[in-house]
Amino acid sequence: MPAAVLGMPAELVAVDRLLDDARFFEPFGAHFHAWLGRPSIPMETYLRLMFLKYRYRLGFEPLCREVADSISWQRFCRIPLGGVTPHPTTLMKITTRCGAVAVDELNEALIAKAVEARVLKTNRVRADTTVIEANVAYPSDSSLLAKGVAKIVRVARKVHAQGLATRTTVTDRTRSVRSRARSIGANLRRRTDEKLAEVHRINRELVRIARRSVREAETVVRHARRGIARLGDRATGRQRADVEGLARTAERVERIATQTIQRVSGITPVGATRVVSLHDPDARPIAKGRLGKPVEFGYKAQLVDNEDGVIVDHNVETGNPPDAPMLAPAIERITRRAGRVPRAVTADRGYGEQAVEDTLRAAGVRHVVLPRKGRPTATRHEREQRRAFKKMVRWRTGCEGRISCAKRDFGLARTRIDGLHGARTWCGHGIFNHNLIKIAGLLQ
Repeated sequence: MPAAVLGMPAELVAVDRLLDDARFFEPFGAHFHAWLGRPSIPMETYLRLMFLKYRYRLGFEPLCREVADSISWQRFCRIPLGGVTPHPTTLMKITTRCGAVAVDELNEALIAKAVEARVLKTNRVRADTTVIEANVAYPSDSSLLAKGVAKIVRVARKVHAQGLATRTTVTDRTRSVRSRARSIGANLRRRTDEKLAEVHRINRELVRIARRSVREAETVVRHARRGIARLGDRATGRQRADVEGLARTAERVERIATQTIQRVSGITPVGATRVVSLHDPDARPIAKGRLGKPVEFGYKAQLVDNEDGVIVDHNVETGNPPDAPMLAPAIERITRRAGRVPRAVTADRGYGEQAVEDTLRAAGVRHVVLPRKGRPTATRHEREQRRAFKKMVRWRTGCEGRISCAKRDFGLARTRIDGLHGARTWCGHGIFNHNLIKIAGLLQ
């Protein structure tokens, strides 16, 4: 065959050479049995497929189609010419099965390899936080109630189809709640003073309808669990899963109804406990003060990178925890991985607390550059006006560019896996593949 067909881009050649190390396969060993179960695909193939997925922003199905159509990508993924490309569901199952634990070990192994090759710089590091959006539509309480009632009906029908609680009915109120949810938008466009009162009245009706559906769902769950208890060992996993799924849906719809009543009564629900999705219960509203998106819905992530753009630490948390307490643990993890304390640490004003500076200095950091919150004292103001301090603050702004690159090119803008565990898995893969390119370039 022509050499041009067999060749690979220089980036893939460098990444292929970096991934050719057995330490990257070890994190997956604990998740598979030596001889039981269906044989999986080689982990070297899986890791290369995931690199192509994140590098070129492809879904699982388009990824498998493109790999099957490209000879160079098949060579990169160690798939023999004429061999069978793995099925998309195989990649999905491995990703969700191994989860964040395996991805964290992958990132640890990659950083360890960079340290052994003496290409990882930790003289100065910078930290910043961002929001990883959950895979949800913009949530309103009325739309969540309408979706919740429709989901209760769907899941209850699945339970009945499994032969459980067949004599307990659930009324289908989907049309009723959807028509009321649509009417809220029409009322908000009115120019009269009574529109808000009308919207509140419709929301109360939605709550009453939703709670009737929740009570019926709870009855179905109670009777279905009795049926499963009578079946004993003959009860299937599908039957148990459908019943528990209905119970979870009913519980979440009840929580949404409660927060709707609070909002109608003039009480703003607490953001740390507010439900914004039926399928992603860990997502929370996060206000970061952006002009285009004052409130985002998802998870909060902290990224710490070095002079070469390698992300040396990251963590994903639920809700909107304060920035300051997250910095010292990140520096401890970097110290453990690199074997030495960073010489200088900088971050934005959200980290600017005296306790954080004291903790970092006690850990051995020589230069802590954190603009202080509030109005600084004269001594503090004089220190923040020094040339070295300003230089580090200007260098810190590059972390925002690193976050933008990770979101734009490696999928950190929005997680496609539900839940906090899923968000950590998704972001861990993105950061691993980002660092693969950076470290492969440094090794060259």
